[in-house]
Amino acid sequence: MDHARDDTNAEPLRERVAKVLNVIRPAVQSDGGDLELVDVTADGVVRIRLHGACVGCPSSSMTLKHGIERNLRTYVPEVRGIESVA
Repeated sequence: MDHARDDTNAEPLRERVAKVLNVIRPAVQSDGGDLELVDVTADGVVRIRLHGACVGCPSSSMTLKHGIERNLRTYVPEVRGIESVA
C-alpha cells in the first residue's frame, strides 16, 4: 500500500505561513523594513506587525495586500486574509 502524502499540507498552517514570509522578508528588508508573524487565526487571517521603514510608509498597505497577501494565498490556500497589527 502506498502511503504517499503531500508534506506541504501536513505541516501546521503557521509553519507554512512562516516559510512564505521568510521568502518575502529579504525584499521588505531591502527597503529598510521588516515584518513579524504575530498570529494565524483559526479562520485563516494572518496578523503581521510591520517594523522599520514600513511603519507609517504610504506603500505599506499596498505591500500587505498586493505582495504579502497575494503570495500567502497562492502558496497557503487556507489563508483568507491578512491584517497589520500595531
